[in-house]
Amino acid sequence: MEQQRIKPDIYGLMAEFDDSRQLLAAARRAHDEGYTRLDAYSPFPIEGLSTYVGFPKTGLPTLVLLAGIFGCLGGFGLQYWVAKIAYPLNVGGRPLNSWPSFIPVTFELTILCAAFAALIGMLALNGLPMPYHPVFNEPRFARASQDRFFLAIEAVDPIFDRTTTRSFLEGLSSREVTEVEL
Repeated sequence: MEQQRIKPDIYGLMAEFDDSRQLLAAARRAHDEGYTRLDAYSPFPIEGLSTYVGFPKTGLPTLVLLAGIFGCLGGFGLQYWVAKIAYPLNVGGRPLNSWPSFIPVTFELTILCAAFAALIGMLALNGLPMPYHPVFNEPRFARASQDRFFLAIEAVDPIFDRTTTRSFLEGLSSREVTEVEL
């Protein structure tokens, strides 16, 4: 009989740091300790942080490629159908399937479909729009876009324990460790 995991009463614990080096070191240590459900917040991108936070691979590149191929085939197919089958019109002695004249529309539809797939796929895979996130409940989190750096470990992490994780985060030279309410 499988045990059901009890839904946590908090989102997780969040540690505040003064600079990016401390955040990067803390994320590295948390990753090495085995935490898998963590996230970092900073006012600017930090090189190497994604390695430790663990951004998952997505199917977005494949989705964009398939949409681009669909746009390419759709653009060429539509022009071929119109010029050769639906409304054949001989202009200046050119062949009905004059593929060089089809290139601009085919190219534009390839880019258009790929761009729309990238935009919609990015929004969907990132869970956007997300007007609310539990970290916004923490008053000090407003400084994340200014001059503070935060590392949050979610309560749904398999090795999360409120006291153990709190003492772990406090041992990382963090300024403050707070519980993030749901």
